[in-house]
Amino acid sequence: MTTNTQLNDTSSAAVANLIMVNLDCADPARLAEFYHGVLGWEITFNEGDYAMISDGHTSIGFGRVPDYQPPAWPDTTGTKRYHLDLSVPDVSAAEQDCVRLGATVPEFQPGSTWQVLLDPAGHPFCLCKAS
Repeated sequence: MTTNTQLNDTSSAAVANLIMVNLDCADPARLAEFYHGVLGWEITFNEGDYAMISDGHTSIGFGRVPDYQPPAWPDTTGTKRYHLDLSVPDVSAAEQDCVRLGATVPEFQPGSTWQVLLDPAGHPFCLCKAS
C-alpha cells in the first residue's frame, strides 16, 4: 500500500521515463520535417501515415488522422490540450526561425515571457527563454 509519505518522497526512483510523445496531424512527413528543423532531431521514420523524430533518447511521433482538425487557439470551449514548451536562448530569433520553417504566430498571446506559435498542423507550442 502507498502512503502519503511515499507519495511525497521525491528522492525515490521514477515510476517511468518519457520515451515518446505522439501528435495527430494530416501530414506526418511535413510535421516531422518542421520539428526536425526546430529541434535538430533526426528523422528516424517516415512512411506514409506515420513519421518520427528522435534525439536518441526521446522521440516525437506524427500520425495521420483522417479528417484531422487542428486544435483551436485560444480554445474557447474550455478544453485544455497539451502543448510543447521549448527552451531557447533568444525568443525573438527562435520565433523568426520557426516561422521560416512553417510556424505561424497567432494573435492571442497570453503572456509576455514566452511566445505561442502554431506548428504547420495547428498545434500550439511555446518558445520560452532559457534560464
